[in-house]
Amino acid sequence: MKTIRFFLVQFLFAFPFTSFSQTTPIQDASIPKDAQVDVTITDFKDVPLPHEIMMFRSKKYDKEYSALTDDKGNFSTRLPAGDVYNIFILGFKDSASIDSLVIPALQGKQYYKNPFVVTYQFQPSKSFVLENCNFDNGKATLQESSFPVLDELVAYMKRKDDDRIELGGHTDNVGTAASNIKLSADRANTVKAYLVASGIDETRIVTKGYGSSKPISDNKTADGRAENRRTEVTILENK
Repeated sequence: MKTIRFFLVQFLFAFPFTSFSQTTPIQDASIPKDAQVDVTITDFKDVPLPHEIMMFRSKKYDKEYSALTDDKGNFSTRLPAGDVYNIFILGFKDSASIDSLVIPALQGKQYYKNPFVVTYQFQPSKSFVLENCNFDNGKATLQESSFPVLDELVAYMKRKDDDRIELGGHTDNVGTAASNIKLSADRANTVKAYLVASGIDETRIVTKGYGSSKPISDNKTADGRAENRRTEVTILENK
């Protein structure tokens, strides 16, 4: 379950799941026609979530504004007034739309004295599959088509520089159990080597070969076997 709350510090009350607008802008021609937005992102136990990206997408102009939380789960940004912004939280290769923020237009010499405050709580995903991480048939040799998703994983790990991960290799059920365990472990180690060569500390990565022991689809079909051949990333608890 995800919750989002918007607050305006100008007022002494707050309502979850609702956005409010400041209705009494101040008059001053020297102030830009935008508004400060202060963001805090935590988990459901109010533990700050550092290095999370929140994006605001303008409905009027389809322009995107994004920022990264600091070690305390906070950031401040400024958004043009007179627009509605869809809010997204960005994960690895995906984004989740969580709500919208209305910043009414300013007239004449008006400006917003107080910031809009957005507080968002969620639990980041602890595992994901590296889509399009492909190997030569029966080998642990990466195909060139795998490089984009691996480069995205490198960027993700550089952003989330406290995270430790397990790279889990998985196969279909073609071949013996022992050969599949070895192949899956070799493939996981190949991915690790790519990450390390790209600047990720090897102590942040562990690998394991699961062979065909954890299928996610039916091995009786070609499509099912293709789904079962995968490399899965699991975020580990920090020591």
